[in-house]
Amino acid sequence: MEQESLEKLKKKIASSFLWNLLEKAGGQGVALLVQIIMARILSPEDFGFMAIMIVFVNVGNVIVQSGLNTALIQTKKLDEKDPDTAFWMCFSTSLLLYIALFFLTPNIAEFYQMQKLTEPLRVLCLVLVFNSLYSIQAALVTRDLAFKRIFIATFTAMVVSGISGVATAILGGGIWALVVQQVLYSIIASAVLTLETKWFPHFRFSPKRARTLFQFGWKLLVSGLLETLYESLSDLIVGKLFSAGSLGFFNQGKKYPQALAYTLDSTIQPIMLSTVSRVQDNLDDVKGLTRRALKTSTYLIMPIMSYMAVAANSLVTTILGSQWAPAVPYFQAFCISFMLIPIHTTNLQALNGMGRSDLYLKLELIKKSYGIVMILLTALIMQDLFAICVGYVITGVISTFVNAYPNKRIINYSYREQLVDIGPTVISVAISSVLGIIVECTNLFHDGFLAIVQLAVMAAGYFALSALTKNESFLFLVKEIGKRVPLDRK
Repeated sequence: MEQESLEKLKKKIASSFLWNLLEKAGGQGVALLVQIIMARILSPEDFGFMAIMIVFVNVGNVIVQSGLNTALIQTKKLDEKDPDTAFWMCFSTSLLLYIALFFLTPNIAEFYQMQKLTEPLRVLCLVLVFNSLYSIQAALVTRDLAFKRIFIATFTAMVVSGISGVATAILGGGIWALVVQQVLYSIIASAVLTLETKWFPHFRFSPKRARTLFQFGWKLLVSGLLETLYESLSDLIVGKLFSAGSLGFFNQGKKYPQALAYTLDSTIQPIMLSTVSRVQDNLDDVKGLTRRALKTSTYLIMPIMSYMAVAANSLVTTILGSQWAPAVPYFQAFCISFMLIPIHTTNLQALNGMGRSDLYLKLELIKKSYGIVMILLTALIMQDLFAICVGYVITGVISTFVNAYPNKRIINYSYREQLVDIGPTVISVAISSVLGIIVECTNLFHDGFLAIVQLAVMAAGYFALSALTKNESFLFLVKEIGKRVPLDRK
């Protein structure tokens, strides 16, 4: 009976992975297309203004959620009052934050000497209110591994909001095009997910359950704030020390590698968190799931980041336009930095799945301490944008060890074992990257055609090496994809 349950769980995980991949790839694919179109219409200054505004929204979202969404996913037994309790905590927080930001926006605009930010920021911050509902709905769906519902909601929202944003940009809306797209996305995603889940909050609240949820969530709240503020600190400093245009180049150089890396990684990690929380009493199963998540995520993300770094010159100028050429060096540096995401997130999600949010918080405090020092050194002392990017790479490498260290004790999965697990993928990526560089050095191809040839050569080399070396992740993905087609038809 136990074996039968395990097999059902494996099938559900495989199906969830494919739907989550569709949700991330579909939604983010449309999002990237919208951003690319807008980048060809709007100015770097518009994106620089948006980079400042989105910092306050991102920080607000972390405070609103307070780790309660993750607490709903992680808890072994969900009380019927838990979702309602978590929602009213999130909703009340979002209202208070919105009111505070509404009155603070003129001061923010004055500090950055960007007076045109006031009204757009006030409208943009409305997403905090709508996200308070969406975060709870998404947590319930993630807990049940029903990612098809999230796919429908996010894809619908991205298409409608994307079309609206582009239309606003074409009509000369400037920064308002980006605001319209963000706000509509939040409203539509929440509305569609409400229809899909048939869940809407009831007027009930349990103080006892609120304490239980927050006891887990507050550590993730602090961790999330540290992470978000750390990721946003460079944008805040660049926006103050440099021009809005420079911030636009820097931010766009980070946005595309980050979006693709997180799209692929986030197809695996929510499933892993939900699954680990179900089998957390069996350390062998937890370790096996963690290893699979790390190897699969690395196999998918690392070659894509490598290709984007190698083909950066032709990709940026062809897709975004020649006016974005100054963003190329930042683009390349962030591609290298985001190659390491699988090591970070897999180890951290393993800790969350085991209910060790206390260790998660400690790790964040350690990483952010030296990370902030690096940002201050490169931004305030060196005052060099590319140096800030290099600083991200250096701190990222150090953080792979920091994030992995506790799992040697918690689930018996050491940093050395992790490096051995991803070693074959790293070698294949390195060799395929050399092939891509050789293609560029021949000077036989130019602009967009060069990027296509590099993609073909690097992909062929990568998959050929994977097949020849019998890379475990390659064989696993081929097997699972092949199995799912007939299973889904039954």
